[in-house]
Amino acid sequence: MNEVQLEVAKAYPNDSGRGIARLDPDTLLHLKLSPGDIIEIEGGDTTAAKVWRADRQDWNTDTVRIDGFTRQNADVGIGERVTIRKAEAEKAEKLVLAPPEEASVQFGSDAAGMVKRQILKRPVVERDIVPVMSSTNHPFMRSPGQAIPLIAVETEPDGVALITEDTDVELREEPISGFEKTGGGITYEDIGGLQNEIQRVREMVELPMKHPQIFKKLGIEPPQGVLLHGPPGTGKTLLAKAVANETSASFFSIAGPEIISKYYGESEQQLREIFEDATEESPSIIFIDELDSIAPKREDVTGEVERRVVAQLLTMMDGLESRGQVIVIAATNRVDSVDPALRRPGRFDREIEIGVPDEVGREEILQIHTRGMPLSDDVELPRLAAETHGFVGADIESLTKEAAMKALRRYLPEIDLDEEDIPPSLIDRMIIKREDFRGALNEVSPSAMREVLVELPKISWDDVGGLEEAKGQVKESIEWPMNQAEKFERMGIEPPAGVLLYGPPGTGKTLMAKAVANETDANFISVRGPQLLSKWVGESEKAIRQTFRKARQVAPTVIFFDELDSLAPGRGGDVGSNVSERVVNQLLTEMDGLEDMEDVMVIGATNRPDMIDPALIRSGRFDRLINIGEPDVEGREQILKIHTNDTPLAPDVSLRELAEITEGYVGSDLESIAREAAIEALRDDDDAEEVEMQHFRSALESVRPTIDEDIREYFEQMEDRFRGGGREMERQRGSGRIGFQ
Repeated sequence: MNEVQLEVAKAYPNDSGRGIARLDPDTLLHLKLSPGDIIEIEGGDTTAAKVWRADRQDWNTDTVRIDGFTRQNADVGIGERVTIRKAEAEKAEKLVLAPPEEASVQFGSDAAGMVKRQILKRPVVERDIVPVMSSTNHPFMRSPGQAIPLIAVETEPDGVALITEDTDVELREEPISGFEKTGGGITYEDIGGLQNEIQRVREMVELPMKHPQIFKKLGIEPPQGVLLHGPPGTGKTLLAKAVANETSASFFSIAGPEIISKYYGESEQQLREIFEDATEESPSIIFIDELDSIAPKREDVTGEVERRVVAQLLTMMDGLESRGQVIVIAATNRVDSVDPALRRPGRFDREIEIGVPDEVGREEILQIHTRGMPLSDDVELPRLAAETHGFVGADIESLTKEAAMKALRRYLPEIDLDEEDIPPSLIDRMIIKREDFRGALNEVSPSAMREVLVELPKISWDDVGGLEEAKGQVKESIEWPMNQAEKFERMGIEPPAGVLLYGPPGTGKTLMAKAVANETDANFISVRGPQLLSKWVGESEKAIRQTFRKARQVAPTVIFFDELDSLAPGRGGDVGSNVSERVVNQLLTEMDGLEDMEDVMVIGATNRPDMIDPALIRSGRFDRLINIGEPDVEGREQILKIHTNDTPLAPDVSLRELAEITEGYVGSDLESIAREAAIEALRDDDDAEEVEMQHFRSALESVRPTIDEDIREYFEQMEDRFRGGGREMERQRGSGRIGFQ
């Protein structure tokens, strides 16, 4: 009899609940199988599944990918070995299904037919869990896209039975007791993008429970506690639920605030009781959600209760009594507010950060949440994953829901809400299109960015006229590192940390920053200088720290400091308070301190570059200084074109001629000229259809150019000075020769 031993791995997101086992081509050949055949899987129990071919990345790895239900049927966990052989499947004459003990389900009229259609051509072994997907028009509802576990109470004949058109499927409503497999619950297939974290949690939790002898042999105590921390919505609680479900351990959950009581000693007693129950029913897992609420730093809290609860928790986790096979998992998104005594080995031995998922992770999460959705062919999940920087699992879930709601709105006009039944033909026609996701993306923003997110006006490089050289420099400094990082890696160089745009007012510095943010698809945080300054000591620095911390969490991010001179003026002047000095110091350490700036770009804009602290303008901080000067004739013509795009111009209007006579005018001036000219035309004639050249000429008289000789000279000086580096600037500042003359 041909058989092989393989290691169990988790299923692909789309395979969950479909009764599929994926094998690599060599194994298929060895067992003489072709896709669609039935195999027997023997672990602690025996079950059957249909064989499909694995994706290329799994070839030659000696693994079999099966989902949580099949793993439960075969009584194995991920990483354990199972024996696989070709099965002799007979056609099933009869199959009786019933819900497990804790579920009570009402079946509708055609439930049996519905279930049968779903499980056609699937192999079933008696006592198996058969997951049935609930869908919108399903006779029994749980939540759509979630599988309802039914248990195969009896099959005729015994052994591996294949469901066919002729099988008689019978559903019983009363739950079956005595079946310890419950199914349902959350499996590792429901968690996307946390490969390494799942692996680490499993080492900590599953190994000691399933194979305590390993630890005895090594002469060490198994780990006692795991602390999961990370931004909200990344899947900490979900991971704990999945672990509990997959280890089949007893699960006790403590919600922080619930156990706090006003009576003396009661909070501690509740904690003790939970630990006692867990010890009795070991192996067990105690999960504490929002740990920071019941175990804050003791020196920071005034309440006596919290201190006693922390102390009780410490003794329970590491007291005189041993607690056997009880593992504590805690989750918090404010790991710094947890009492430090809890964070030492022997209590929470491992701290696992559950961070914001990367692109691969996001694609996996998208697959999980769109599992039960009828997607049209133009929805490309990899592309969506690339566009959702900074989204955590919870955001992606809300994105898919929002897209489904958008799709529903399209069909609403056809639905008569007063009728009981919605016609099945309409339900079958419903699909979710790419434009639904597009619309949803505009409405759902990454949760970590809620308080700092800026709605970006859709500005592209085409809206920035002239300034070709400056545009090129900005693209090299910001777009390349973000969109084509491999170029920099290939040359072995670090991208610049920051870019400072300086130049006269109105030349388009802020506009450029907006265009960059749009073109790089990065998250954009805009910091307006004066907003951060606060009269309370330490608040301004904290605001900057928070901004950079957020930016790192949802990288790639562009942080834009407008009017940088107000936020970071030169230190050592005779300033009334030293807030700005501290702010400059904080900025310096954030941009070039011990922490890495991974994928965070800083853009500053100013029209008084001499006022900025020179320490900021050295390499490693604002490495690239880009002068955004006045536009030349071509540039002015382009800018006028952009601003008169929607204006009806008379045939005699020559933008070229206007560009030639507007020397010294910058972008914002030219915008004013276009506006003034249109108003002039309306002044002359209420029903004017177009703007003539004479209107532009009179507009020129009322709009003064921003740039005069003094300003031009000042910025030329600045440019020379920056080319000579900051030292020249220091020297001149010392001699008082800087500033507008």
